[in-house]
Amino acid sequence: METDNGALVVDQARTSLIPKHEREKRRREKEAQRDYGRGRSVNTKTVRDKKLRRNLQALESKYKTAALKAKDAEILLQGTSGYLEPETELERTYKVKQDEIVESVSVATAQKRFDLTLNELGPYVFDYSRNGRDILLGGRKGHIASMDWRLGKLHCEFQVNEIVRDVRWLHTNQYMAVAQKKNVYIYDGSGVEIHCLNQHRDVSHLEFLPGASGHLKYQDVSTGQLVSEIATKLGPPASMAQNPYNAVCFTGHNNGQIQLWSPSCSSSNGPLVKLLAHKGPVRAMSIDRGKMAVWDIRQFRMVNEYFTRQPASSVAISDRGVTAVGWGTHTTMWKGLFTKHAAEQTKVQSPYLTWGGEGRRVERVKWCPLEDVLGIGHDEGFSSIIVPGAGEPNMDIMEVNPFETVKDRQDGEVRALLNKLQPEMIALDPTFIGNLDLRSEEQRQAERDLDAKPVDVETEIRKKARGKNSALRRYLRKQRAKNIIDEKRLKVDEIWKEQVEQQRNEKKKEREAELGPALARFAKRD
Repeated sequence: METDNGALVVDQARTSLIPKHEREKRRREKEAQRDYGRGRSVNTKTVRDKKLRRNLQALESKYKTAALKAKDAEILLQGTSGYLEPETELERTYKVKQDEIVESVSVATAQKRFDLTLNELGPYVFDYSRNGRDILLGGRKGHIASMDWRLGKLHCEFQVNEIVRDVRWLHTNQYMAVAQKKNVYIYDGSGVEIHCLNQHRDVSHLEFLPGASGHLKYQDVSTGQLVSEIATKLGPPASMAQNPYNAVCFTGHNNGQIQLWSPSCSSSNGPLVKLLAHKGPVRAMSIDRGKMAVWDIRQFRMVNEYFTRQPASSVAISDRGVTAVGWGTHTTMWKGLFTKHAAEQTKVQSPYLTWGGEGRRVERVKWCPLEDVLGIGHDEGFSSIIVPGAGEPNMDIMEVNPFETVKDRQDGEVRALLNKLQPEMIALDPTFIGNLDLRSEEQRQAERDLDAKPVDVETEIRKKARGKNSALRRYLRKQRAKNIIDEKRLKVDEIWKEQVEQQRNEKKKEREAELGPALARFAKRD
């Protein structure tokens, strides 16, 4: 474009002296770090120790090289996800029925659409295994069944003669957890009871394997030990979910709050994050009162809000970001509710697909891993529907392998036990592993001395609590100015009340001795 004086207008003028190949290299590194990076890199310039600085530089170089190789390997990915696309502007994808989709796909894909009519023992909850090969069904009236849904092969089926609230696969398809009327039971692949978790009482939700009756409990299924037990102080949760990014557990409560938990939390310290998401019960994560809210958990703010005609009962997100919402007798699938790397999320005007309206009330919706398949549990059994573009087309068989043999499964169990992380490593930011340890030498030495006897808080306070300006009084003056309640504060308050009562009794005895038994009863009371 030229102006009146003949000057040429340039849209993007390049004023830097960086050559083109260097700019291309930086752009590729930035995209690789965005898609496959391991968080913010360590600033090695501030490290004084030469050996530590050299090791950190080598480690950061390995991370950078790994991200670049993963970005370059994208050209080898053969699979692509395909969605339903309307041919004209007046067409809507949510009007397409399952019968039309079955007629248009291959025979192998069409076989993934089926219904299980189980209208006597429902409504049903269910769970897919990690590789998406097996499914576990649990009826409210005690019916438990597991099967290979692709082959239609039944593994086991039994009746527990109790109310079943939730079911979950454990680390493999050889172990399953069932939340029954009073306790949580663990069964093997053939349906034989192998363990009863007596410490888990009145469990309403399972998430491999926390449960809740006003308490959140973490159970180590490989050792059988109870890792932690946390009182939520808000009663039994109305919903529960797990963040696959950092393994933090989300609990939704009847007062509209959502709490984020990890095994390192405690009842006194409270959750990692507590936010008020809605004005009513959170029946499924971020859902209530005929509305569905999409939250950005990185900034803890609501992005968009969508309307549902009835309060939603279940929500699930697929590998490719398709969101399924079950409400009433309907299930609605939404595409594009959140776009990766987008600064602002645009609001979607219409759903992607819909299902239901046949009088079957939806209990749970869940996506099958690595498949364009959505499982729906309702009061008449179970339905499997096809949702094009929902599954991940390029699977990593080193992570989950849907075609694994018995030998592969056994090797995977051994590797999982060897690579098992400690519960303390579950945090909001999982990239804290590998950062610099800024603790003092005294703190590290105290943690290293495992043979030392634990300090008795009460004994320590009683030794210092002497005199008018004692450590007890100084500690109370400082702590009462803050709203902090810890173990030491509770002990201090208990000792303080004991001392006040003791001083009051001593003054009373002195007054009785001074006035005599006849006049002491007329003395002014404190």
